[in-house]
Amino acid sequence: MADHNRTLGKWGEETAAAHLLARGYTILARNARTPYGELDLVATDGRVTVFVEVKTRATTAFGPPEAAVTPRKQAHLLAAAEAYLQAHPEAPGDWRVDVVAIQRRPAPQAPEIVHFENAIS
Repeated sequence: MADHNRTLGKWGEETAAAHLLARGYTILARNARTPYGELDLVATDGRVTVFVEVKTRATTAFGPPEAAVTPRKQAHLLAAAEAYLQAHPEAPGDWRVDVVAIQRRPAPQAPEIVHFENAIS
């Protein structure tokens, strides 16, 4: 089960990165580690640093992917983003946290991707 979840998560992060690149974002880091946890993707959208949490689901049995971004997870994301910014003073001053929710579909259907900009403030 752990291997399946790891494989699904990696696929989701790759799918989210491709989604962001297609929309003009630049990916700065993947799986950036901080003392407060890992940031799935760090990107820029123009002059804004964007910390992206990717949630991927293979089924809807446990609800939509974005439902997994709990208040506790949100607090960890904000702390991790602030730690990243302190460690990278070259990053643009404006920043936000986005969530990219991906629901995998049976082949040959494309996955459903929902991008929540500025999802946590």
